[in-house]
Amino acid sequence: MAQQERTIGERTIDERTIGIGMVGYAFMGAAHSQGWRTVGRVFDLPLRPVLAAVCGRDAAAVRAAADRHGWAAAETDWRDLVARDDVDVVDICTPGDSHAEIAIAALEAGKHVLCEKPLANTVAEAEAMVAAAERARARGRVAMVGFNYRRVPAMTYARGLIEEGRLGALRHVRVTYLQDWLVDPDFPLTWRLQRAHAGSGALGDLGAHIVDLAQYLAGEPLVGVSALTETFVRERPLIAGASAGLAGASAGLSAPAELPASAGLSASAGLSASGGAESGPVTVDDAAVFTGRLASGALVSFEATRMAAGRKNALRLEINGERGSLAFDLERLNELSFYDGSDPAESAGFRRILVTEPDHPYLEAWWPPGHALGYEHTFAHQARDLVHAIASGTEPAPSFADGLRVQRVLAAVEESAEKNAVYTPVPL
Repeated sequence: MAQQERTIGERTIDERTIGIGMVGYAFMGAAHSQGWRTVGRVFDLPLRPVLAAVCGRDAAAVRAAADRHGWAAAETDWRDLVARDDVDVVDICTPGDSHAEIAIAALEAGKHVLCEKPLANTVAEAEAMVAAAERARARGRVAMVGFNYRRVPAMTYARGLIEEGRLGALRHVRVTYLQDWLVDPDFPLTWRLQRAHAGSGALGDLGAHIVDLAQYLAGEPLVGVSALTETFVRERPLIAGASAGLAGASAGLSAPAELPASAGLSASAGLSASGGAESGPVTVDDAAVFTGRLASGALVSFEATRMAAGRKNALRLEINGERGSLAFDLERLNELSFYDGSDPAESAGFRRILVTEPDHPYLEAWWPPGHALGYEHTFAHQARDLVHAIASGTEPAPSFADGLRVQRVLAAVEESAEKNAVYTPVPL
């Protein structure tokens, strides 16, 4: 972090700044770039983020991404990005198989780290990352995992209502996260469909989000689960060349050795691609359904699938307590439904709360009441919270330890599913 002048590219900065370096520039990289690019223009921050460098393995593509998203420099090796003097924070937006290596190296190099969810592909990797974060914490460095849905103002507000006791003791939490981009059996075998790179399928991609939300909102951990998973399409076409749209270019890493060069993983974010004549095995789940129990005894149900025709990004939850209930739908993310059980029977019912008031979380910096926010704002909120944690020397949330708790739930889900839904405790 610079106190006075610092030169980034051709720009001279004369205020306290913090240099950001990002590894990966596909779907999540674009979203994180939006957050970093916007946050200092909206919120009053103790440190001003500067987009120092972005990393990807294709020199021309990463330079184009740097120009598009406002990064001053481009690297083709993540190790070079970590070593840069103008990078204070390493933001990891790569597939899960590289999270542990990059995060641990960055923390050991004295950088702060933001890592996309899920934290890792295995519990062992996540534990190693937590250990590295604890060592770095002793040296004044912090590490945060990117569960951006916590930063939807309605979700942060809901957490406050639950903490205040407005729902009383919790009885039920039910969460679904439904997408449909794998319904077509000819959708090709991107990295998100390979265990070696993604760790799991809908479970890690979508289930990690809803497990974190359930534990965050409830303020307590899951202690056990009973699960079923299924892979409906077990063979898919290999990728035919580079793809466009959401695919973008992914991480600054070498192509997976077990796939042919024609697989085109260097250009795939895993959400959009075209297939060729050859096929390969899908090694992750298409869908996961599981129930669980919170430490208090409240019951929880989850469904995560990428096979729900017509559902694009449908995350819905409802929480029932002894005194009231909350409901949320990501497709209406500025709204929260609240039922207050203390209301008289003749007027009782769910009421719609429009979460756009200046007193609502994060809203003090945005627009007048009633002017809605969107998905991209969660990444600005994430960047805001991390910068404040760095400046104050406090532990950010969600921490790597929070990410490990989610990883342990995901592992218990897979273990239970392998045993045909046998109830499986989650280590605390």
